[in-house]
Amino acid sequence: MARKRFDDSNCSVARALNEVGDWWSLLVVLHAMYGTRRFVDFQQELGIARNILCDRLSRLVDNQVLKKVEVGEHGSRCEYRLTEKGRDLFPTVVALRQWGDKWNPSPEQAPLDLRDRETGKPIRQIEVQSIDGQPLSVRDVFVKESVPKTKKAV
Repeated sequence: MARKRFDDSNCSVARALNEVGDWWSLLVVLHAMYGTRRFVDFQQELGIARNILCDRLSRLVDNQVLKKVEVGEHGSRCEYRLTEKGRDLFPTVVALRQWGDKWNPSPEQAPLDLRDRETGKPIRQIEVQSIDGQPLSVRDVFVKESVPKTKKAV
């Protein structure tokens, strides 16, 4: 069965899932955030098959989440680096990690202890906040009806 695509969806979550929604893609992004750059290192750290890793890296490059950078002499070696778009996934990945630590913790080890590099203090839990910084739950928000964008005449 072919996977459904959401390129034309009005839902930005669905469109985002087109780019980074499968677990391998998000794990590649996570490891890129940890500093992994080379194909062999992604493969070793993730235990992923070469063909799947090739596909996910290509897709992440095509979607401008990663960029492929030639670092060897005459293009003999390349690295994969996060783009601004990829770095903007950081709060999403941290929120997903925090959710997973709460609801699906590892039975064999403690959660990663993420800390502020400058102060050494633990980071806060990610939360949705009102414009004045008050925490909000799903019951505290609503979706405002929006006016569809119109195409401009040429």
